[in-house]
Amino acid sequence: MSGSGIFTIIGPVMVGPSSSHTAGAARLGWAARAILGTEPVAAAFYLHGSFAETGRGHGTDRALLAGVLGLGPADSRLPAAYRLAEAAGLKYAFYTQDLGDAHPNTVKIVLRGGDGSQVGVTGSSIGGGEIVITAVDDLAVEFSCHYPTLLTLHQDQPGMVARVSVELAAAGVNIAFMRVFRRARGGEASMVVEMDEDAPEQAVARIAALPGMRRVRVVKAVSAC
Repeated sequence: MSGSGIFTIIGPVMVGPSSSHTAGAARLGWAARAILGTEPVAAAFYLHGSFAETGRGHGTDRALLAGVLGLGPADSRLPAAYRLAEAAGLKYAFYTQDLGDAHPNTVKIVLRGGDGSQVGVTGSSIGGGEIVITAVDDLAVEFSCHYPTLLTLHQDQPGMVARVSVELAAAGVNIAFMRVFRRARGGEASMVVEMDEDAPEQAVARIAALPGMRRVRVVKAVSAC
């Protein structure tokens, strides 16, 4: 995982009571909304481990819901997440689910947008408000949301990494970290590109138009929440 920031040293600015169960949970919800890329109209939360066992006592449910509504961990409206969700017309449900060999503070969030889009995001709150996203649409990934991130879903084929790198370089975007994941050779693959700055829309459009590219998502840095 890419480096940790100031949150690991002094803790996050947050509405309590727990950096792991509240601040991290709010960021996980916020990240899932960012990955969906549109206003969610329905959300399902599958709580694993400690999130399922003790989360409600720490406000994890409210924090996750607040994050999906676009609220950051320091937003004073976080305790009113249920009321805000109802006012926004967001349908939601919480479930307990064993997500396997995962960090105790892990949740899978399935969001549906008003345009019919849907995404499943699995992530963990790993302490001090820090998070790591471990799967998108059941395809393994790993990124921290510390940097603006480009997520691709593409056909595993020679040259794809180079083509994406060329487009970002042409736009003057520096790549901080890059990882490639795939289900099987020649099958469905994903690229996680963490960047020093946001990629221009034109560059993202050119990447989305590359042969073999199926989907591109842009996720803002967690510092934006």
